[in-house]
Amino acid sequence: MLNNGNWIRSGRASVGRGVIAVAAFVLMSGQTAKAQYVQKLANEQYELYNYSKAAELYLQAYKKKPTLITAENLANSYRLMRDYKEAEKWYAIVVAMPESKPQNIFTYAEVLKNNLRYAEAKEQYKKYYTLMPKASLKELNYWTASCDSAMKWMKNPVPVTIDNEQALNTPESDWGAVRYADRVVFTSDRTDKLQKEETKVKRPFIWFDDNSSIDKRIYGWTGNKYLNLYERGTSGGDIKPFTFIAGTDYHIGAASFTADGMDMYFTLTHLLKDKPKKDTAKITTINLGIYHSRFDAVNRQWSKPEPFAYNKESEYSVGDPFITPDGRTLYFVSNMPGGIGGTDIYYCTKETGVWGTPVNVSSVNTASNERTPFIDAKGNLYLSSDGDKGMGGLDIFKAVKKGDAFASKQNLGYPINSAQDDLSYTLTDSLSGYLSSNRTGGKGSDDIYSFAYKAPVLYKLEGFVFDKNTNAVLRNSTVTLNRINGGNAVVKTDARGHFNFTIYNDNRYRLKGEMNGYLAGVVDTFATAGLDPNAPIRKDIYLEKIVLKKAIRLQNIYYDLDDASIRPDAAAELDKLIKIMKENPTLVIQLSSHTDSRADDDYNMSLSRRRANAAMEYIITVGDIDEDRLIARGYGETRLLNKCSNGVNCTEAEHQWNRRTEFAIIKY
Repeated sequence: MLNNGNWIRSGRASVGRGVIAVAAFVLMSGQTAKAQYVQKLANEQYELYNYSKAAELYLQAYKKKPTLITAENLANSYRLMRDYKEAEKWYAIVVAMPESKPQNIFTYAEVLKNNLRYAEAKEQYKKYYTLMPKASLKELNYWTASCDSAMKWMKNPVPVTIDNEQALNTPESDWGAVRYADRVVFTSDRTDKLQKEETKVKRPFIWFDDNSSIDKRIYGWTGNKYLNLYERGTSGGDIKPFTFIAGTDYHIGAASFTADGMDMYFTLTHLLKDKPKKDTAKITTINLGIYHSRFDAVNRQWSKPEPFAYNKESEYSVGDPFITPDGRTLYFVSNMPGGIGGTDIYYCTKETGVWGTPVNVSSVNTASNERTPFIDAKGNLYLSSDGDKGMGGLDIFKAVKKGDAFASKQNLGYPINSAQDDLSYTLTDSLSGYLSSNRTGGKGSDDIYSFAYKAPVLYKLEGFVFDKNTNAVLRNSTVTLNRINGGNAVVKTDARGHFNFTIYNDNRYRLKGEMNGYLAGVVDTFATAGLDPNAPIRKDIYLEKIVLKKAIRLQNIYYDLDDASIRPDAAAELDKLIKIMKENPTLVIQLSSHTDSRADDDYNMSLSRRRANAAMEYIITVGDIDEDRLIARGYGETRLLNKCSNGVNCTEAEHQWNRRTEFAIIKY
């Protein structure tokens, strides 16, 4: 998108202690030096905008020596890579640290919005306001009103179906889909040996280190390939690179075509011939430019790209082109001097083959960023912006055409918009089209979605969220409805603990309930097919309150005598724990393994530790769970569950009852 994430008693004792003390000091000094070295490497990558590598290094540095600057930069790296779950986790750590700056509270609030936690975001905005004398009440009202608007939109969704275009998407970034003849052309940074390799982008600038070689394969901001254009038939078929000679080894952005398919406008980046001297700056800004190619119908190929008249890559960026069907007006975004702020939307008209002066569409631009303009058949403007009331990140807006100008823009609401970035909205007819989003529940980073404003058969889904143990209703809990292979819808329960959704025929759904201090509750997949649309569908959700450090027995986690191997019956139970950890991504778990009383006490302690480590390794490798979320402890025979201690005659079944693994939640 040119869019741009533990550790003797004798007279010689005093000497011995001295030697140990010296050794410990040397060891700690070595660890400190190593932590400083890793921190230095992380800072270098961070300053070069190589956030994917910086995050890895900061995490190592933080484990060795937790500091505020390390946590700040780690949190910010995840935010800039749009890994908002990890960003929220680390900003929560940052704001709790001594001497943390008020700005961190504001950014924490923004990240909470990205994770649909609007009520919590409002509290952080208010906290920031009280700590910042220069913050105005008008600003606070704007921030909190944005949260209120988002919650209102979620409770009153737009009647539109949104489908993830699974055939087009990958775990990488896929976005900017447009129709071109009988094909769909889009942008991706997928791994493909047959293509030029590019990356996803989310910023109007591309940064490189001027004092080192630029990797033509990997873009440091994301750790992915460079962006390129791809195509696929609208009726199916293989995906392949869009064939034309772009003249760059780096980013090629989303394309726009005239109605006759003869002209194509797109964004690309390349290195300038006259690079700044190495002693003038460490970082060079590589700006974006719009280029144009014309299709040669005789030779069946695209012409060499020609730069747009108002490119000035040495000074500013021009990108996100949209060419009107007749080829006479080009809409684009730029941070050229004289704008309102960030990236603004402009347009140029062509008279006698010459592009006129760019016109700033001031009625829709803000002090922040406007992106990806699109004009429909009636001349209405669609765009994305992060500078007006929205759900979080970039939201899609519509500005109605009025004479020669546009009215103020209106948010398209939920679920067209999400708490993350939503952009590249294009219509293929009056009621359907494509948009791009990195919303949760997708296949990868940015995904391509199709949408259709239709009136399918509607059903009412409702229910209550209860405390699993007390049956008390849980108000203000979060309920997420996931349409399988589609999008997510999120609501908060009311004062009665009640929630409701409008759902559609011939779809399969899944419900998830969440509330701070509780384990997530899930209603597994259910379908609407064959149900009476006049009868409400009732699905209640039960959440279990978290009790820290309470031992929870894993059923069937038993071991053979004198063995630490994970048996098939134990694996099935560990799979359930993996599911819990995936549904609750902030949980930190302690695994405790126990033996029976047979064999030597010290041996049993060692055996229990091996068993705990085996269970932890299974969860990490099979479940793909971060090892930082797991702690393994072995207790040997010190915590027997029955009378079968040393010397007591017991059956094999009684001994096996003690050969167990338990887990306890120690943090959430």
